[in-house]
Amino acid sequence: MTRTRFAPSPTGYLHVGGLRTALYNYLFAKKNNGKFILRIEDTDQKRKVKGAIENLIETLKWAGIIPDEGPGFNGKYGPYIQSERIPLYQKYANILLENKNAYYCFCTPERLETLRKAQVARNEPPRYDNYCRSIPEAEAKKRVEAGESHVIRMKSPLHGNIVIDDLIRGKVSFVASVLDDQILVKSDGFPTYHLANVVDDHHMKITHVIRGEEWLPSTPKHILLYEYLGWEKPKFAHLPLLLNPDRSKLSKRQGDIAVEDYRKKGYLPEALVNFLALLGWNPGSDREIFSMENLIELFSLERVNKAGAVFNLEKLKWMNGYYIRNMPVEKLIEYSKEFVPESYLQDVEKLKKVLNATKDNIHTLSEITEKAKIFYQDKVDYTTRDCLSILKKPSSKIVIERLINHLQKVESIDGKTFIEIMREISKETKIKGQDLWMSVRVATTGQLHGPELVKIVDILQKDNILKRLKDALPYTNSKNY
Repeated sequence: MTRTRFAPSPTGYLHVGGLRTALYNYLFAKKNNGKFILRIEDTDQKRKVKGAIENLIETLKWAGIIPDEGPGFNGKYGPYIQSERIPLYQKYANILLENKNAYYCFCTPERLETLRKAQVARNEPPRYDNYCRSIPEAEAKKRVEAGESHVIRMKSPLHGNIVIDDLIRGKVSFVASVLDDQILVKSDGFPTYHLANVVDDHHMKITHVIRGEEWLPSTPKHILLYEYLGWEKPKFAHLPLLLNPDRSKLSKRQGDIAVEDYRKKGYLPEALVNFLALLGWNPGSDREIFSMENLIELFSLERVNKAGAVFNLEKLKWMNGYYIRNMPVEKLIEYSKEFVPESYLQDVEKLKKVLNATKDNIHTLSEITEKAKIFYQDKVDYTTRDCLSILKKPSSKIVIERLINHLQKVESIDGKTFIEIMREISKETKIKGQDLWMSVRVATTGQLHGPELVKIVDILQKDNILKRLKDALPYTNSKNY
């Protein structure tokens, strides 16, 4: 059975690149009738952030990416938090020591820093110089038993090549002699990512490791550990980087990178998932809108690109707007609850009409309050230059006065009645086009653009429209303003 995993570190909010990695793992597993596993890699206890695990799980649920196994989910290969699996890593570190595929290292941080500075001064890449590799085993054990601070390092080959057959990049070859003797167990007894990652992938029966390109240089070390421990290797697929528009690596310096940032700004999970799916994967057509079900059906690693994918915020906004426009208004209200004032929610039927009237011009949920305020405000601001430029036209005063007179003669008004009245005013005054309609738009909303006037009339109703027309009338006198 196909088994994939997403293995984040609980160091803060989930990065959009991490969400894409989770999504691709989820899609691949579901496409192949497999299982998607969530594993928390918290062996670096210094960087662990309180509440981050709960936030990661909640974010995945928000995005519709539900693990089959993981913390808080079912699964027979747990625990799924690495800090709860320490004895297992120690067991395999000891096996590597016994098989002479690893050794104790007693180098102090001071020695390692001196070594690094010397290498940098010689324009050499910083790496461990294998100083402790030749310490006799008996001597090393005595020093460990005496309580001397130490780490455990893996022995990398001094000759040959390590070849990875990557499902996205094809064959990638690494010269073994340039590999570092990687630390496997730190001085505090906790494993590093490299050992814990391989042990867990084996014990959790992971068949496909789908992760970011930044992990490609570490993969030969992982291949070696599989070989040293006599385990079957999973298949590897390294995803392209996410890039800023200037093609630099996506970073906080140039914009938001946490999924939480986009949630707070009112991006929908459906839109963000759709957008991220297309950052690296090509469906083979010009189609751009995909539900999760569509993505599961169509996804394949063969159509994932090697080249980095540009995170285009304008494209995300467009896509989010598409989902808002095409979403049932009842569902849109549910999503909107944390973005609009409580007063908007007191009349749900009115809010439905407001959203139906405004959603064509909304790109994020956070824009709703501003776009909808024309339906809720007590007073309209007519003092802007744009408003006054319309209201001061002689035709505006005539149209507004005539409309007030007509409205005072009817009990109620709807879109159809409004159109009939406006046609009657046009016939009476010979005023047409923008001179006719724009004066009413500005008088009722204080804006030059917005929802259709018939929708505005339907929502505001007679009393509100009359009040606003009367409030606007003094501004038609150029002597006053």
